[in-house]
Amino acid sequence: MHVSGFAATDRGRFREGNEDAHYCGTTLFAVADGLGGHRAGEIASDTAIEVIAKLDQPPPDPDEARHALAEAFEAANRAVIEKGASDPAYAGMATTLTAALLHQDQLTIAHVGDSRAYLLRDGEPLRQLTSDHTVVAQLVRQQRLSPEEAAVHPFRSVLITAVGLEPEPQVDLLRPLDLRPGDQILLCSDGLTEPVTDEAIAELLITNDDGDAACRALIDAANQAGGPDNITVVLLRAD
Repeated sequence: MHVSGFAATDRGRFREGNEDAHYCGTTLFAVADGLGGHRAGEIASDTAIEVIAKLDQPPPDPDEARHALAEAFEAANRAVIEKGASDPAYAGMATTLTAALLHQDQLTIAHVGDSRAYLLRDGEPLRQLTSDHTVVAQLVRQQRLSPEEAAVHPFRSVLITAVGLEPEPQVDLLRPLDLRPGDQILLCSDGLTEPVTDEAIAELLITNDDGDAACRALIDAANQAGGPDNITVVLLRAD
């Protein structure tokens, strides 16, 4: 099976800069959304991606892929914390990080924060693979808020964990996903998912045969919906 990768990023309509970072390699794909003061978010996301990008080589087996991702997330967390301590302007900076590592026909995903990984398969509805690490998402999981209430909650973007916030962040390591021909995997920052519905995302992925055009269409849709944040997408297509 062949897997092609595509990516695009945009600062959106309201941000002065772009604090997102991404990597679209051969076996490693990742999105990071930085948090912090002036330029600190950009530094945090760039630092995490620089560390995780070292995994862009075929792992020997799926178990090793999980182990390598876990170690890389720990290393990225240490690097962001150390960089944050190196300059008062970077104090408290952090970043989300969602990464996928390919081994033959299997994809292993690791995740911290509220960037997301999605699967579009066989005409089924777009399926979110990751769980948001936000206060509001946790309340939904505890059935203390409905999904409808969460969608408009003023604190829906408040994170409970992120890379660089604490010595041992909560890292979700998903079970390896067996890819099928026609699968589309989307990694993205919340600059896409905040203004654009899952249904609209799926429609754009289905109707754009060219991967680069699909990424551009997703960026355009977010900007047309207001572009309130930086927007980054990394798209994998299996054939």
